[in-house]
Amino acid sequence: MPEQGASLRMRPTWRYTSPMSRDFRLHRVPVDVLDYEIAEEKAAALGRLGRALERALARLREFDAAHCRSDATASVQQARRTLVREAGHALWMFVVQREACGLRDSRTVMRDYHVPGEVQQCMGATPATSMRTVT
Repeated sequence: MPEQGASLRMRPTWRYTSPMSRDFRLHRVPVDVLDYEIAEEKAAALGRLGRALERALARLREFDAAHCRSDATASVQQARRTLVREAGHALWMFVVQREACGLRDSRTVMRDYHVPGEVQQCMGATPATSMRTVT
């Protein structure tokens, strides 16, 4: 028997509950939305730069596998130096982006990506004239 004052009709629950959204950004303040989008872009940039580092290191390894260092001509040595500089620049870009994301320890990058010591030594900003060859 129903309690006194209770209606026999069922009230639809959808009127009293907020709709579940798959996009949580709809119920946030604009600053939260902006923070979320910045975090997304940081992560995407980190991924792009990580793949660029992998490609640069792969080109250097392929070059080393194809050329013997002992009888390398001057042009082969110059080509290798260019690849090392490009890999160093890609490493620098990746490490800077990691630091922007709050990841401060670069030792894991050097270990996980098997970065040669000579690439680590030339890591850093390159002069504007050589940037055209890197990109």
